[in-house]
Amino acid sequence: MKKNKFSWVAALALSGSILFSSCIGSFGLFNTLKDWNSGVSGNKFVNELVFLALHIIPAYEICYFADIIVLNSIEFWSGSNPLADVGAVKTVKGENGNYVVTTLENGYSISKEGETASMELLFDEATQTWNVVADEECMPLLKMNGNGTADLYMADGTTLNVTLDEQGKLAASEAMMSRVLAN
Repeated sequence: MKKNKFSWVAALALSGSILFSSCIGSFGLFNTLKDWNSGVSGNKFVNELVFLALHIIPAYEICYFADIIVLNSIEFWSGSNPLADVGAVKTVKGENGNYVVTTLENGYSISKEGETASMELLFDEATQTWNVVADEECMPLLKMNGNGTADLYMADGTTLNVTLDEQGKLAASEAMMSRVLAN
């Protein structure tokens, strides 16, 4: 039982660090254009000419502006990038090793490199709730309230209402750390 409780606390701490980290957005549209430009040819001079042409049109500026004004705002408030590549796999270096993050249609699957156990962060559009799924158990993590606040579900069964700003991020971090240290 102690190990299962520790697993949930670790899962919540990892999830909270991902969900409450400062985010300026992934700039999905801009990066897609940049990646396409990089793959146009194996010749760096051709890539540079295409790069300059796309600035003259101004394709880069339009994509960047669309990301800043529309797409990154959608990503921030909804928690999902409208241009995210479902199935994309990234490796993230952590303090305790590397983690493999796979983009799902409604969230992310996270596993430690070399281990079979994984956890998922899944967003339920109907309830506006992020859930943690681990060891075949589903536990709500965060509910977006639509009024500039979110309810953070703590491991001890309590709910913490936080504002979606720096003050709320700080309150959530402090609450999570105090509960982790208390256990």
